[in-house]
Amino acid sequence: MKNNKGSGSLIGAGLLSAIAASLCCITPVLALMAGASGVASAFAWIEPARPYLIGLSIVVLLIAWYQKLKPVKADDCGCITAEKPKFIQSKLFLLIVTLFAGAMIVFPYYSKIFFPKTETQVMIVEESTIQRAEFKIKGMTCSGCEEEVKQEVNKLQGILKAEVSYPNSNATIAFDTTKTTLALIEKAINSTGYKVMKTIPK
Repeated sequence: MKNNKGSGSLIGAGLLSAIAASLCCITPVLALMAGASGVASAFAWIEPARPYLIGLSIVVLLIAWYQKLKPVKADDCGCITAEKPKFIQSKLFLLIVTLFAGAMIVFPYYSKIFFPKTETQVMIVEESTIQRAEFKIKGMTCSGCEEEVKQEVNKLQGILKAEVSYPNSNATIAFDTTKTTLALIEKAINSTGYKVMKTIPK
């Protein structure tokens, strides 16, 4: 029984560290669903600790599996007395938790599927009114952050093309100057909780 309680604590620790590892990428999706884009970057500070949290989650779950699979020792009389474990102490539950933890760890790689696809609008504009600019952005940590910024920018009138890259920490945007401005685009990006550090007109 002692063993089961110990593995229960390990399962909980493994699950929590897996969720924490991807919290910075889960938040933009939850923010979009809740319509509160300003909180999208609230957990960006966790990103530097992500590799350690993933490692902790894997180690803890491996220990839990080891405890679950190791042979039960016989008692003094040579009998093996094993009580039937509760569901939350069973191998099936540990398997479900392990799969869920794995899904949380790789969440940043498939988070884009939760964002609605923006429809391409056909706009007729004068070439002379088209401007391109690069916005250096602080705080993006995954593809979910990219999508959050894109969603907000594409709400503006006159956006022709918006490309956002979290590895490059930037957004390159083409827009119609008769319908929107650099200041409005900056404001839209900042409304997500990420911060425009520099704007470079092109």
